[in-house]
Amino acid sequence: MQQVTILGATGSIGTSSLNVISQHPTKYSVYAVTANTNVEKMLTICQQYQPRYAVMSDKDCAQRLKLLLNGSPNYPSSTRVIGGKQALLEVASDDEVDTVIAAIVGSVGLMPTLAAVRSAKRVLLANKESLVMMGGLFMKEVAQHKALLIPVDSEHNAIFQCLPVDYAENQTKKGINKILLTGSGGPFRELPLNEFDAVTPQRAISHPNWSMGPKISVDSATMMNKGLELIEACWLFNIDEKNVDIVLHKQSIIHSMVAYNDGSVLAQMGNPDMRTPIANALAWPERITSGVKPLDLIQVSQLDFETADEKRFPCLKLARDAFKEGGTSMTILNAANEVAVASFLNKQIKFTDIPKLIDKTLQKISSNAAHHLDVILEDDRRAREFADRQSDVHNQQMSY
Repeated sequence: MQQVTILGATGSIGTSSLNVISQHPTKYSVYAVTANTNVEKMLTICQQYQPRYAVMSDKDCAQRLKLLLNGSPNYPSSTRVIGGKQALLEVASDDEVDTVIAAIVGSVGLMPTLAAVRSAKRVLLANKESLVMMGGLFMKEVAQHKALLIPVDSEHNAIFQCLPVDYAENQTKKGINKILLTGSGGPFRELPLNEFDAVTPQRAISHPNWSMGPKISVDSATMMNKGLELIEACWLFNIDEKNVDIVLHKQSIIHSMVAYNDGSVLAQMGNPDMRTPIANALAWPERITSGVKPLDLIQVSQLDFETADEKRFPCLKLARDAFKEGGTSMTILNAANEVAVASFLNKQIKFTDIPKLIDKTLQKISSNAAHHLDVILEDDRRAREFADRQSDVHNQQMSY
């Protein structure tokens, strides 16, 4: 029986993880769940799964959840509710925990994910920002503490499945020529460029294939998600960015591919449902049922591929260039993107201002060698402050 902590239990990955776990009650038990402010959904999770701990990073929300659980006679709960960021670290590193699903969106997920790594857990990584921000240092921590890191993002899990079976423990090239990172192209793959200025937050979060939270959905619309995934893939699989191609594949059936030196190309296929990579990561190297409907290739009938256009999606180039520059450039990129996306969702800036704000932040905030976590966190702070000021100054009239 694996004891599982889910960091970010109320999000889409957390919800899917709980669904998979519920199908295997003799294999997995929910030890702890965490959330930020979604008390109502956390209440439902606690009532259904009876975890030992429920953590709200917002202490006021923790108090509300505690009162609701104690005042619910139909659902007597033994769950202990605790609040604050330190509590996130504690449930990620608790000695009784075997597996940590790192599904907190954004940079706030870095420290609890790192705590799980330093405690030598089996870490199912859905928080791409940890690798984007910390990259080489993060992978050194994984090796030093002998943690097992398995990617949950559909693309990186697909690559993981297409690599040699011992790759998770022995990252050697093994004849790998190239990684082909697929992406649907989001909701604006075919939108005329002259209409991008008028894109609203509601349109941007309406992904054609996947059900995701607002931040990730906007990243998909700008294709920054593919840029971040490119950086993540380079660190995860010990490969240079020039050996990672981004391929648009609108059906989201092939989740990524690995090309080998002998001409073979291995692809992982399946219906677009996050329960598949979650089940794979939970059970690896075994296989368990996920509840996902089997893929019907006859019904799919056609698979399309095309080159990702960096003029249409400038965030792709920004991410690739940040990786090539190295140091804390990727930290600055991620920080500026988080600020820009939040500003767009709050209707402070236009959709087309997102890459402009990121670019300006990269130009103005100097990069440093990423040799220490303190340096990374400081450059993250500097980038956020600058991007925040730019967003406030320009609002919806931003121009450079």
